[in-house]
Amino acid sequence: MFTSITDGLLCCLMGKTPNAVGPLESVESSDGFSFVEVKPGRVLRVKHLAPARPPGAEDAPQTAGVVRCKRRITVYRNGQMVIENLGDAVRADILHCQNGSEANGTMELEVSDAASAATPSANPPGPGPAKRRRRKPKKVVNVDCTKFITSCKGTHSDVVLFFIHGVGGSLDIWKEQLDFFAKLGYEVVAPDLAGHGCSSAPQIAAAYTFYALAEDMRAVFKRYARKRNILIGHSYGVSFCTFLAHEYPDLVHKVIMINGGGPTALEPSLCSIFNMPTCVLRCLSPCLAWSFLKAGFARQGAKEKQLLKEGNAFNVSSFVLRAMMSGQYWPEGDEVYHAELTVPVLLVHGMHDKFVPVEEDQRMAEILLIAFLKVIDEGSHMVMMECPETVNTLLHEFLLWEPEAVPAADGTEAEKK
Repeated sequence: MFTSITDGLLCCLMGKTPNAVGPLESVESSDGFSFVEVKPGRVLRVKHLAPARPPGAEDAPQTAGVVRCKRRITVYRNGQMVIENLGDAVRADILHCQNGSEANGTMELEVSDAASAATPSANPPGPGPAKRRRRKPKKVVNVDCTKFITSCKGTHSDVVLFFIHGVGGSLDIWKEQLDFFAKLGYEVVAPDLAGHGCSSAPQIAAAYTFYALAEDMRAVFKRYARKRNILIGHSYGVSFCTFLAHEYPDLVHKVIMINGGGPTALEPSLCSIFNMPTCVLRCLSPCLAWSFLKAGFARQGAKEKQLLKEGNAFNVSSFVLRAMMSGQYWPEGDEVYHAELTVPVLLVHGMHDKFVPVEEDQRMAEILLIAFLKVIDEGSHMVMMECPETVNTLLHEFLLWEPEAVPAADGTEAEKK
């Protein structure tokens, strides 16, 4: 504590951040680590594990689960959004997997299927109240495409798993997942965000805006992407997964969101503790670390403290932390943006999470076209570190999942995988 206060006073007097991560000179490392220069002077540490495959390695399956993704998204001037699902009846199966959760009755979102819209009214025709004047929508978005969803196995050479961490973390939080899926034969990629882990840390706040970090993730994605790519994000990292899925709908095959929150546009809080001067945050760093342990883990025993230390779950300079929190501005990432996604999504939520309420992930599941919501009772915000076996099992089952055949219009069954 005394050291932190002393460093904080020196930071105020000298204008320097004592624990900033400096640029790295090395560009290669052992154990699957490499250093990628996404921009001149901007270097990210990336862990890339690619299994050695024989010449006759199994390729992607020739057949796939075909899903017609068709929906109309209407936004009215009062902020109400109406979603009409007009494609294949996949959502009913997905909603059955959401632990029986129901939509909040106070939400303005309305979801209607084509079948229910075509059902005649129960009231007999006849004189009735005058018809209401049809409201003029503010915005209408039509989504109409066909998705080919397949099972992604470790033996498939065209599958890559991308793991993206959130604020204050590093790629080390994914240790259990990286080891698990690498042993199953999957190719895995996990970067350190700028200023985190062993990546370079520019001493300018503009380097940590959402858009700057998103472009970093785009560069990493384009460098390692193959035909079928799975994005796994945690907390703030979920926003970058959503961004990439929206930008590359043909390359992103599935998305996994772990404690990512609701489908709302990002906007930094004006009354946050992270708006305080960097030197003050430096003095408060022990308190912030303790608060993160209390809020991020369901238990605060010796095991959790060791995970927090070894996994670099909250180990970042005060300057970077302040810049990251104030740079979370992404007005485009609203509910309509998320509703346009046609990629299958698995939502994983730790029930004891004090950063992200479960209602936010439930809201996300309602907005998305194809979504599974799984709640882990024993987990909190860092659920992948607390319950690695459970999380790994859920993720693997989702990777292997493919939709069942949907009956065609003529009564026959669509092609099976």
